[in-house]
Amino acid sequence: MNIILTAAGFMTALGMLLALLLAIANRRFYVFEDPRIDQVEDLLPKANCGACGEPGCRPFAEKLVKGEAEPARCTVNAKTMNQRIAELLGVELQARERWVARLACAGGGNVAAVRAYYHGIPSCRAAALVSGGGRSCAWGCLGFGDCVTVCRFGALSLNRQGLPVVNEERCTACGDCVTLCPKGLFSLHPASHRLWVACMSLDPGEQAEEHCEVACTGCGRCAQDSPEGLIQIRNNLAVIDYDKNVLASKVAIERCPTGAIVWFEPDGRAVKGREARKVIRKGAKAALPAI
Repeated sequence: MNIILTAAGFMTALGMLLALLLAIANRRFYVFEDPRIDQVEDLLPKANCGACGEPGCRPFAEKLVKGEAEPARCTVNAKTMNQRIAELLGVELQARERWVARLACAGGGNVAAVRAYYHGIPSCRAAALVSGGGRSCAWGCLGFGDCVTVCRFGALSLNRQGLPVVNEERCTACGDCVTLCPKGLFSLHPASHRLWVACMSLDPGEQAEEHCEVACTGCGRCAQDSPEGLIQIRNNLAVIDYDKNVLASKVAIERCPTGAIVWFEPDGRAVKGREARKVIRKGAKAALPAI
């Protein structure tokens, strides 16, 4: 009986000692967390999309409370919700230019030739592993719609020619399509970047046009017609210097023979120049002979 009482007393004392040690450790190592972090997180959309530049809504909320970020950086959130966050933190909701995803390819199935037909998993990434996917243009869109699948905001769709189309009203510039595209055709740009080269082909003129009717041929007309330095031809491809974006205008697209360089209207429509070749074909372009 004494042994049982001794054991019970020992366990009780040990339990009290451990509880005391835990209480001391809790006080000594306690890290204060601003309660506003939870409040701000509740006002965020919980999308964890990364459009703000942070890995998730919680880290973004922490930076907002610390004053290291601005509420407007969350492009997914409604403006009214961002305004509530600004009021909670006692800061001004600053205006932020809208960013959108842009696709550097216009080669749908009606204008881009193929050299081989891919049969397998309907995925751009899978197809790209098999000799580049079968498209004649090594830089062109494969058209399986991985970007459409990964977009959580319904901002991407495939048109009837198998080419992704960005809905700028829905695009949050989260960057998922940029990361996923095996050809690296997507990039994020301010909506004010209206002048755009919808091509990434580095093939020389006639060869590029053989692979895709709307490819940039590097003819240089856009560079000649634009203010000096706005557009340069590098490796057979027109390249826009967006540091000089204030100089951009529709004049650069007017004489483009293939329509590879376009102008985005405020509603997101891509407009081609007056001398751009009209594409009438609705069906698939004939395949080129295999090399």
